[in-house]
Amino acid sequence: MKNLKIISWNVNGIRAVLKKGFLEWFIETNPDILCIQETKAWEEQLPEELRNVPGYNAYFCQGIKKGYSGTAIYTKEKPLSVKRGFGIEKYDCEGRILIAEYKEFILINIYYPNGKQSQERLDYKMGFYEAFQKFANDLKAKGKKLVICGDVNTAHKEIDLARPKENSKISGFLPEERAWIDRFLAEGYLDTLRMFKDEGEIYTWWDQISRARDRNVGWRIDYFYVTENLRKNISNAFTMPEVMGSDHCPVGVELKF
Repeated sequence: MKNLKIISWNVNGIRAVLKKGFLEWFIETNPDILCIQETKAWEEQLPEELRNVPGYNAYFCQGIKKGYSGTAIYTKEKPLSVKRGFGIEKYDCEGRILIAEYKEFILINIYYPNGKQSQERLDYKMGFYEAFQKFANDLKAKGKKLVICGDVNTAHKEIDLARPKENSKISGFLPEERAWIDRFLAEGYLDTLRMFKDEGEIYTWWDQISRARDRNVGWRIDYFYVTENLRKNISNAFTMPEVMGSDHCPVGVELKF
């Protein structure tokens, strides 16, 4: 039996979180795979200790704009292949998509766009969702097993944020964003946390300016999804709200093969 622990975390700047004990946390937590979103750095800007963590292979995806977006995967087992992007330039150019293929599954680490800035960015976000879903569905149609993680930038249901009514017209909880998650899940994907926990007040992001984390006034916008054909392999799903250093907390899953 092979046990795997995979953790995903939007670090809100990997160089910033490095100064807040990131490496110590990483080594102590000892995941088999760590997926990072919002690195806000190109690989060549990173110090040596972030590029070469003992025991891990590291892969980075960066956008054309410095200090923005970016994803990374640290993995003990070397993947069969690593791909950056969906093959669609308008979405690939922001460094949001990092895909690692293993013998047992394909891991898709994504930092999904935020739609709050403007209608243009909301349209970009919704287009990104559709492009991602087509990409995932094409793999699923071939019988592939998918593990999908990242900052989805949308809370799915009212239970997934502290103040649903007040945020019903804010990007991140708009009807069309929530409806996309409904459609996505209906096509054969599982929200892993909800396989184990059905209660509220489980959040992964808190507004820093209002110190919302102190009061747990948050949003659950970071997820692990898996295809239905991995249901029996998921042994646990969890959040790590005690881990500080970012406005997000890490989320994780454990799989058995």
